[in-house]
Amino acid sequence: MEIIIFEQNNDQDNDMNEEKLEPDFIEEELDYSGRPFDYRDMDSNTCMICEHDPTIRQRLRDNLKTLNYNIVEPNTAKEALKYTTFQTFNVIVISEDFDIGKDGENYVLQYLNGLDIATRRQIFVVLISATFATLDYMNTLNKSVNLIVNKEEIAEIGMILKREMEENEYFYHVYRDFQRKLGKT
Repeated sequence: MEIIIFEQNNDQDNDMNEEKLEPDFIEEELDYSGRPFDYRDMDSNTCMICEHDPTIRQRLRDNLKTLNYNIVEPNTAKEALKYTTFQTFNVIVISEDFDIGKDGENYVLQYLNGLDIATRRQIFVVLISATFATLDYMNTLNKSVNLIVNKEEIAEIGMILKREMEENEYFYHVYRDFQRKLGKT
């Protein structure tokens, strides 16, 4: 915040002088270290994998790379939320127990649930669960995600994800075309 004070000079010219006062606080600069990608094609797909189990993470990474996704893998919810500041991901794969807080909340899922609807519809959210069945549509609605994949079926995620994303694209095709025509995306 900058404050400008104009004082009238009583010299011969009666000119206006500007005096700048420094604010009492130093503004916090935006930390660009949270950018998930330095450079990428605008048409390339992006994915964030929020999973602690290294074997599941590796399977996810391998399957998503075959689908040509640029992948980022945060280690904490704070890091994941920092990435979402700079990037609207096409796909976010998140484990139901990823970096759970002391209150038992999954902060990344909570953040995604609070997004405005136009932004949220651009993100395909996949929940990795040990308790829910794969393609459990009632719980996808309950958890506000697009897809649930059980941990036991993680090897099939490439095929499942491709099919479900095509179905999602088909479902929202008219809506997205209309938004594009209105200039909102």
